[in-house]
Formats: sequence, structure tokens, C-alpha cells
Amino acid sequence: MKKMIRFTVVLVSLTTLFGCFVTTGKYQDKVKEAEKYQSELDKANAALNKSNSENKALNNQIASLKGRIESIENDISRLNDSMKASKDAQSKTIAELMQKNRELLNAKGELSMEMERLAREKEEVVARLKSTYDNLVKDLQQEIKQGEIKITQIKDKLSVNMVEKILFDSGKAEIKPKGKEVLKKVGDILKKVTDKQIRIEGHTDNVPIGPGLQAKYPTNWELSTARATTVARFLQDKAEIDPKLLVAAGYSEFRPIAGNDTDEGKAQNRRIEIVLLPLDVDRVLEGK
Repeated sequence: MKKMIRFTVVLVSLTTLFGCFVTTGKYQDKVKEAEKYQSELDKANAALNKSNSENKALNNQIASLKGRIESIENDISRLNDSMKASKDAQSKTIAELMQKNRELLNAKGELSMEMERLAREKEEVVARLKSTYDNLVKDLQQEIKQGEIKITQIKDKLSVNMVEKILFDSGKAEIKPKGKEVLKKVGDILKKVTDKQIRIEGHTDNVPIGPGLQAKYPTNWELSTARATTVARFLQDKAEIDPKLLVAAGYSEFRPIAGNDTDEGKAQNRRIEIVLLPLDVDRVLEGK
């Protein structure tokens, strides 16, 4: 292309020279002018080539930027999807937590009502037990005054402690006439109790059973258990207490309430205790 342009310029110059019979000076001027144009043309071509190269670089840069923009748009789309999924999950979690909170509030309200109900029931139980206590104290004033019977109430537990001498002769498990009278008074009051376990406990001192009684009661275990069972049978048969409420237990010498080193202490340990307990006390003690 450059050679063609150069040839054309030269040809025009020669034609002009020979056709018009120009002078040598004019010829030289035309040559210089042609060279000037050629130089300008070369510069223009160089500028064009440079421009084309820069344009190609720009196109490559534009293509790269378009790729980056597309990648960023894809990332934005994925982030939007992730944010939407996260928002949906968050909304679901919030809804579940609110529902759980409502359920807990309802459960709390129900529990509060149940606790109030149980508190009222306990108050009623204690009140009924207090009435039983008052009746026992009233009907057994003489025995209480003589120290033969001791009645105690601690909240919902009532205990009637009866010393041995009012019920039994030494080493025996048959109830004496005086003891039957006292047990009848106790039974007439206790048969009105239908919401308590009535546990009859037999206790002894630590004096071993004498040789003459060992054939019947080898140890204090057998004697304490026999006495408790005899009293339970009497309360069932004579006082008509529901046998489902009765429990007989022998504790031998192993739950003393006084020292066994004095006659007075031993006398206190030889006793029958009638204890009123909650009906489910056995399940509570067993952890059921």
C-alpha cells in the first residue's frame, strides 16, 4: 500500500515535470513535497496501527470487564438466593420459637393453676388432720396427762405414741383390757380418716428376750412385729378401719427415741406408734 502511494506520487511528479517542462528547482520542490506527504502518510499509518492496537487492547479489556461483571452478577444472584433462603429459615425459626413460647406460657399457666390446686388440697389435708389431732387430744386427755400417750402433728404427719405399759405386759403381744379401751377411742377417731396411710409401728428397748420367751419371740424383731400386727388387727376388727389403709411394721430396738442406759429411757423406747402418712408415701420413698 505504501509503495503504491509512493509510486503514484512520483509518477504525478514526473508527469508534471515532463508535461509542463518545469525547472529543476521546481522539481526538487515537488520531490520534497512528495516526501513530506509520504512522511505524514507514514505517521498517519503508524498512528492508525497504534490506534488499532489500542482499540484491540480496549476491546480485550472491555471483554474482560464484561466477564467480571457477569461473574459478579452471578455472585449477587447466588447471594440473593442465599439471603432469601436464610430469611425464610429465620422466619420459620422465629415462628417456631413464638409457638414454643406460647406453649410454654400455657404450660406455665396450667402449672401455676395445678400448684395452687395442690396447695389448697394440702391446706385442706392439714386442716382435716388438725381436726383429727384435736379429737384425739380431747378424747385421750387423761392418758396424755399421765404420760402414757403423746400426740404430735407436723404439717401433714400425725403420730400417736403409746407407751408399752398401757397396751401390753412385759414380753407379751396380747393387748390388755385398758389398752383395748384406749385403742377403741383412737380407732373411733381414725376410722373417719380415709385419705391417709395408718402405719402401726412396734418398738422395743435393747434388752434381749428372756429365755422363757425365746421359743415364741426369739428376738425383739419378732416381739415388735407381733405387737404392731396385733394392734393393726384390733383396729380392723374392733374399730372397723379399712384394712387397705393399715400397715404393720416392727422396728425392734433400732429406732429409739431415748437412751437405753436408764429405766426411764427404756420405758420410752418400748412403745407403739400409730402414724398417719400420705397414701403415696411408699412410692415417694422408693422414688417411683
